[in-house]
Amino acid sequence: MNRSIYYDYIGEKLHTLARRIESNSKSNILHLNMHSESFYQHFFNLLYGYNLINLNQSLQNVEAIDLIDDTNKIVIQVSATSSKQKIESALQKNIIKQYSNYIFKFISIAKDAKNLRDKIYRNPYSISFNPATDIYDISSILNLISTFDINKQKEIYQFIKKELGSEVDMVRLESNLATIINILSKENWDEANQYEEVNSFEIERKITYNNLSSAKSLIKEYQIYYGKVDKKYSELDSLGHNKSNSVLSNIKRKYRQLKNKQKDDELFESIIQQIQEEIIQSPNFTKIPIDELELCVDILIVDAFIRCKIFENPMDYNYAIT
Repeated sequence: MNRSIYYDYIGEKLHTLARRIESNSKSNILHLNMHSESFYQHFFNLLYGYNLINLNQSLQNVEAIDLIDDTNKIVIQVSATSSKQKIESALQKNIIKQYSNYIFKFISIAKDAKNLRDKIYRNPYSISFNPATDIYDISSILNLISTFDINKQKEIYQFIKKELGSEVDMVRLESNLATIINILSKENWDEANQYEEVNSFEIERKITYNNLSSAKSLIKEYQIYYGKVDKKYSELDSLGHNKSNSVLSNIKRKYRQLKNKQKDDELFESIIQQIQEEIIQSPNFTKIPIDELELCVDILIVDAFIRCKIFENPMDYNYAIT
């Protein structure tokens, strides 16, 4: 699953809302459900590009249907009750006759709905309804969000923050990326402190193989620090297991997210920008001047390029000096 600081925040807030709905008293549940209808109306419009409106705002206490999109022919029930009986009850309501040429969808706002997707439902008015794809819960929504690029996730994050509040346990959002940058920022990165431990010819081959032009000068300038970065990763690993692996995996994940949308120098620059943004958002990042942060991130991404974590390798690529 592709993850980002935005994804973690979104998941935390959706699960918090679900827990509130499950634990609230009957006197408060109606208010929460009404709020949830409005929230999911705008949320699904953002996620899927729908034009949903809340039917209950024009017709009070409509059974079976909470949200409707007349443009895309979609009707949705938003419910804190997640059961086969609940869905079948909605499908059998007389109002469904009016929308038999629409698609019926069901959003479980409090509980996991995985066990409902493989069941067969009584559907007397034959409205279009595919349980495998038309039943939503938090897990399925987060699976979708995980496939979005960082800019779309940021847009969703901003919506969630506005709708559900900014409180979140920031300890969970700390990143090993920020920790390695904190370590790198304390080092002296001048030419007197370079470590020539890489095969420059092999790195040149990889640069050419990936059609990198503007990124070439950056790679050539900072490849000399590969050995020093390697020592800093060892320092990071002394703080716990798999910390350096998690940093490199994070960088590789950003590359995988972007490589089908961008290429060459544009792709290289986007990876740098996204990693830098994630570091800035991390609560454990020790603030430093922006030019120092950019230097450390550039060195980190060049190192990931050298050690085969991002971009494709030419045949028999071997960056280590033999």
